[in-house]
Amino acid sequence: MNSIKKCLFPAAGYGTRFLPATKATPKEMLPILTKPLIQYGVEEAIEANITTMAIITGRGKRAIEDHFDISYELEHQIKDTGKEVLISEIRSIIKTCTFSYTRQIEMKGLGHAILCGETLIGDEPFAVVLADDLCSNDDEGILSQMIKIYDKYQCSIVAIEKIPMSETNKYGVIAGNLVDNTDDIYRVTDMVEKPDPKDAPTNMAIIGRYILTPDIFKILKNTPPGKGGEIQITDALLEQAKEGNVIAFKFKGKRFDCGSIDGFVEATNYFYKKSKPSIT
Repeated sequence: MNSIKKCLFPAAGYGTRFLPATKATPKEMLPILTKPLIQYGVEEAIEANITTMAIITGRGKRAIEDHFDISYELEHQIKDTGKEVLISEIRSIIKTCTFSYTRQIEMKGLGHAILCGETLIGDEPFAVVLADDLCSNDDEGILSQMIKIYDKYQCSIVAIEKIPMSETNKYGVIAGNLVDNTDDIYRVTDMVEKPDPKDAPTNMAIIGRYILTPDIFKILKNTPPGKGGEIQITDALLEQAKEGNVIAFKFKGKRFDCGSIDGFVEATNYFYKKSKPSIT
């Protein structure tokens, strides 16, 4: 049986970098070609044999729930028009997965958003996907790679990539000891949320993929506000790291920061070129 059965999607943020587009549309519903960002994340979870999706929403996010639901009116309108194939993918996802939702009433940071998911997750390890970090790998999805690492080490796992030192103030940054040179696996010794380049321990940044053990909820409840006055998942993970219980994994694949306009455009161009032979 799959060791990770549930995937949590924090999706309550305002998406202010994409205003005014995100004034009435959730940033997770912004499309890369014909699919919204959050659908790519759900498909990555399905590829990792996860079919229970827990989504943290907020005010103005109803479109996410509607997307992962049947639209009988739409299906009636396109019946026998040859356009049914256009919704076959999302129909399959709806049939395959179970979706549950809860709201983050106040925006208190990623750590707080994850804590809001405790009632949906329960007492078991779980994956976390930030939909605006869009990842792609033809051979094996990022979550599938991470589950293999979790199965070996049985502790929290964070996906990392090397970034320019000048950009450390945008990410959680880790330091660690290399434990597997072949797979670029580190046992984390330190984590800092958005450090200035001069203070960053390394240039290895955490991206929006995690596997967390359930004790993270208890730690988050006792984690005081950190950087920006928010409850940071980085601070909670540091408590686990002090016990040697966090592994950082340099994943194989491409990652696009679709929370930024440059990354969004780059992802759009990449997926367009990738799918171009099938577009008529």
